[in-house]
Amino acid sequence: MQYEEVRSLPAPGLLGLTSYQWKIFLVTWLGWALDSTDFGLFAFVLRPALTELLGGNPSPAQIGQVGGYLAMAGLLGWAFGGFLFGIVADYIGRVRALALSIVIFSVFTACQGFAHSAFQLGIFRFLGGLGTGAEGIVGIALTAEVFANKNRAKVLGLMMTGGAFGPLIGGQIYSLVGPFGWRYVFFVGILPAILLLILRRGVPEPDHFSAVQERRAAVREAGGATSHEDREFMRFPFAQLFSPALRFGTFVGLLFCLGTLLSIWTSQIWLPTIQTMMLQKENITGAAAIPYVGNGMMLWGLGGIVGYASFGFIADVIGRRLTIILFNIGAIASGLVLYLGLDTYSWYPLVLPIFGCFVFGVFSGHAVYLPELFPTHVRATAVSFCNGSGRIITSFGPLVAGLLVVPFGSFNNAAAFMTCFAVLSIIAMLIGRETRDDELPT
Repeated sequence: MQYEEVRSLPAPGLLGLTSYQWKIFLVTWLGWALDSTDFGLFAFVLRPALTELLGGNPSPAQIGQVGGYLAMAGLLGWAFGGFLFGIVADYIGRVRALALSIVIFSVFTACQGFAHSAFQLGIFRFLGGLGTGAEGIVGIALTAEVFANKNRAKVLGLMMTGGAFGPLIGGQIYSLVGPFGWRYVFFVGILPAILLLILRRGVPEPDHFSAVQERRAAVREAGGATSHEDREFMRFPFAQLFSPALRFGTFVGLLFCLGTLLSIWTSQIWLPTIQTMMLQKENITGAAAIPYVGNGMMLWGLGGIVGYASFGFIADVIGRRLTIILFNIGAIASGLVLYLGLDTYSWYPLVLPIFGCFVFGVFSGHAVYLPELFPTHVRATAVSFCNGSGRIITSFGPLVAGLLVVPFGSFNNAAAFMTCFAVLSIIAMLIGRETRDDELPT
């Protein structure tokens, strides 16, 4: 019996999944957690790092401007990495592309700790972002195909909980290592990637992609594409996204990603700083504020875990589109309460997990809804384009929010404004098609 057949058979193990499926789930979950941890660590150390690298005592406006540029560099790297590796994964395979992305983001996460200027830190953030963006995109396509036939939405939602564990893991790292200095925080960030590399060994490609490889090989052996169907199948994957059959789905996916990404990334970058400034009003500063900020980000992440995990279950009951709409409405409402409705830090531990549930949880829709819009041979490219284009645009979000600090009067007002961009995601779902009852396209 071929290995492809063996790994497709149900196993008597936990939840009836094969060891291959469990391994894929664990690898992609850890990868998503590490991606989120990297950006979370950057947010934790942003202020002390810039205070040292800029010299003297930089003003909040200076930190906001330079920090915005650094955040933009990381998000641009994420976007371009996703673009590149989405195409790569549709050619060489999901597993090999995943391994390469892990190496890239691991190395350059550690390199950030060696930066001696804001410019160097920005370069390393961009290069690390290449691997970070690639891992998330490839992991979505890989998991969707491995779990194509059973509980796809539920498993993808649970896989995405890794993103919410990022702030949780980052909060622990910051609490333990932060007192030693911001550079050590980045050094620690490389360690979990070693485990991920070990787990990745010996993982074969999913059957969906193996079938694509076989069809491409058959067309080449026949002397090239002769029918219109084969010619379209063999076209450059990126070009296929704008064909009459796929271009509307491409537009819906892009608008969906744009709204959710604009909504979250300003919070992801500036929320620790916002907490620090709120604590200053209560005379909690310096090292004394570190446990509060760390715990606050962990609560945000814990709320995200609930949101990520519940998304797939809800989407299987009421549909993908309505679930995404509800999560976006929740993100806007709770975000406005957090940033504009609270005058004391005592309410933050209550509101942070609610905000995290919605603003993180909607990203399970990226993993559930987007793969269902596109066939296997362009799936990774399509997911990467929708996410990558959204990230290129949203990479300016934290910068704009930083620049808006002066005219808006505070980080809170700027973050509240950016959170409301989730309305774009709602519009995408109002015009998009429902995919709840559809099989994963082959």
